[in-house]
Amino acid sequence: MMTTQKPMTGFDPKFRDFPDYIIGITKEIWEDRGIATLHHYYSDDIIVRSPSSIVQGNQGVIAATMATLAEFPNRTLFAEDVIWSGTPETGMLSSHRIYSTAIHAGNGIYGQATGTPLYYRIIADCHAQDNQINDEWLIRDQGAIALQLGWSPKEYAHHVIAQEGGHETASRPFAPEDDILGPYQGTGNDNVWGAKLTEILQRIMAADFTVIPECYDRAAHLFYPNAETGISHDTADAFWMGLRASFPNATFTIHHTIGRDDPMMPPRAALRWSLDGTHDGWGRYGKPSGARVYIMGMTHAEFGPWGLRREYTLFDDTAIWKQILLHTGENL
Repeated sequence: MMTTQKPMTGFDPKFRDFPDYIIGITKEIWEDRGIATLHHYYSDDIIVRSPSSIVQGNQGVIAATMATLAEFPNRTLFAEDVIWSGTPETGMLSSHRIYSTAIHAGNGIYGQATGTPLYYRIIADCHAQDNQINDEWLIRDQGAIALQLGWSPKEYAHHVIAQEGGHETASRPFAPEDDILGPYQGTGNDNVWGAKLTEILQRIMAADFTVIPECYDRAAHLFYPNAETGISHDTADAFWMGLRASFPNATFTIHHTIGRDDPMMPPRAALRWSLDGTHDGWGRYGKPSGARVYIMGMTHAEFGPWGLRREYTLFDDTAIWKQILLHTGENL
């Protein structure tokens, strides 16, 4: 039996709750072609941070949306989950995990149209209040897109640098010194599952990899950048070891933590985190380059009776390679 829910203060009553708002406006903007609704749903001075850049202002968001739809006109955005914290009165932060499909049907930043079907994940952290989003952190699995179009993430980074005129003129990916102070200053909520995922990642980044067999379900399903998937402890160990080994002295910071227990859902958590330091170790990115690298990362996890049972971690491998290549000056 359906129950009547009190409308969210300050939000359009057509949305029954915050996940319904986030999922609904995403479909309305992208799939229903309501691009003009961005004037309504996004604040004029919204700040959007991604691994490749930081953009302020709704006009830039609208332009980027149209450019993406020109290149991928049939793009779909399927909501896998919305993990959120806050209240309508004080503002809410959603960590929205999306599985996107598209066909590369138009010319654009990925080159001449190829007709290639694409499948990739996105996680978007959005702050909303009074029916508007005004602060955003966005990670798209650019590595997965590049691989499906025939490039490695490193080759795609070379392509972007060349498109931007070479090493001297290419834009640098996002770094914390570029950040703009936005309206959202929260750090999440106080919940046992957010604390559990925080403990797991902190132990991994402190080189305590025993946490993986201790805290992961032996049948855990794992989803990583470049659309890599796997199962069980060895996959998790190889992924996290390869990342940390590349940046053994980088500073690991957790910026935002959400944990939730919701009806008909497993206990779950969402973290936004970063690694900031020098590429001074052998690992995921090969020979140490000495490049200063900033990694914006997000992790979603679901828990069950035998530990962490699903993990979704995203960062943009192409933005990491771009930082390395801009430092080394390497050309294809």
